[in-house]
Amino acid sequence: MNFKEMGLREELLRAVEDRGYTKPTAIQSGSIPAILKGRDVLGGAQTGTGKTAAFALPLLQRLSEKRGGRNPRVLVLTPTRELAQQVGESFSEYGAHLSLRTQIVFGGVNIKPQIARFKQGCDILVATPGRLLDHTAQKTVTLSQLQTLVLDEADRMLDMGFIHDIKRVLKLLPSQRQNLLFSATYGKEIRTLAEGLLKDPVSVEVTPRNSTAEKVEQCLYRMEQRQKRHLLAHLIQAEGWYQALVFVRTKHGANRLARQLDRKGIPSAAIHGDKSQNARIRALEDFRSGKLQTLIATDVAARGIHLEGLSHVVNFDLPRNPEDYIHRIGRTGRAGKSGIAVSLVSADEADLLRKIERLAKNRITERTSESFVPVAPAEQDGRPQGGRAKNSGTRAGRPTGNGALSEGRRTAPGRERAAGESVSGRPPRRKRRPAGGEQKHSSRSPFPKRTR
Repeated sequence: MNFKEMGLREELLRAVEDRGYTKPTAIQSGSIPAILKGRDVLGGAQTGTGKTAAFALPLLQRLSEKRGGRNPRVLVLTPTRELAQQVGESFSEYGAHLSLRTQIVFGGVNIKPQIARFKQGCDILVATPGRLLDHTAQKTVTLSQLQTLVLDEADRMLDMGFIHDIKRVLKLLPSQRQNLLFSATYGKEIRTLAEGLLKDPVSVEVTPRNSTAEKVEQCLYRMEQRQKRHLLAHLIQAEGWYQALVFVRTKHGANRLARQLDRKGIPSAAIHGDKSQNARIRALEDFRSGKLQTLIATDVAARGIHLEGLSHVVNFDLPRNPEDYIHRIGRTGRAGKSGIAVSLVSADEADLLRKIERLAKNRITERTSESFVPVAPAEQDGRPQGGRAKNSGTRAGRPTGNGALSEGRRTAPGRERAAGESVSGRPPRRKRRPAGGEQKHSSRSPFPKRTR
């Protein structure tokens, strides 16, 4: 079945053709007919399989059949700002030939421009839960006319602790509505949420639950934690990676790794929750345009990064939650294209690796880089080995800049240090006294004599 046979109107078919799509993906073939009929849908599909179009196209069709008012008739909740931006842009592109209005709201930016745009009215509202509740509290938007609710990447919203915000939003919605829930992974919380939200849903599960993308080649390198950044830089340069999305566990780690790769001549930037929205948008645009070779991201910030043709995804740190591994590597191999997912695994991450392989039911191929030479400890900060470093001689058991040994062996073998002798064998320095033998703490008055 092609898009035309699904009954989509001409304006939507033109928009699909403008984007270069010729036939629907599996998730689209299963979801579009059910959504057009007004059914609730539980969609299970990996990232990059076209699930945004799976709900955007039929919802645009249904909205175009009847004129609405000033308030939104479709609400799409997303976990991150980036994903909200991506979904909103998709609605605008697919609905380019229709007279429908899309509004995107998320936190981290000034709320006043969003309030001003609400006054113009909207048909489709794409929002993060927190900022949506801000607007409803200020009564800048009402959800009384809502016809369809979409929870996109529901698993990530629950992981990020949005369940209470979601429940608050649900209380504001009409009880009679269509509900669509899409998720790449299924845990106990997702099943509980689906059972309470969806009514007689059509289940569209195009891949086995919690499975990884078939066209993504997965491999791993085992190494010490301190060698990871050096191997990553080596692989990027030696193998000529054009662009790589690198996942780290913490915001601080993202900033540090971006600086380290920059120093090695690899243009890099970090995105995470502490970055301003403008900085995150600028980093994404620079990455898309090719100004940046690597983008360092935390799991939260990476949701919504849509880059067709991205060749490499790197797990610099393995995720604590094995489901996040599936989301991470889904950033490559999108729209039927191939990709490579590389994991750098230290000894303390062995248990995390076992959990990932158990969830994905797949053993990740282990590789070694014959051309990579581990960096010596003395070169970790960019200083040549044996060079004279600041405060050398203070680390236990390591050679100092002048050849003496610190802490571990302070004197030559077989000889004990004499009383009062310093580490270097020279007599200790005496404190200099002021001229005239005056002690530091003099009984003489500190005030000058008064003269007439």
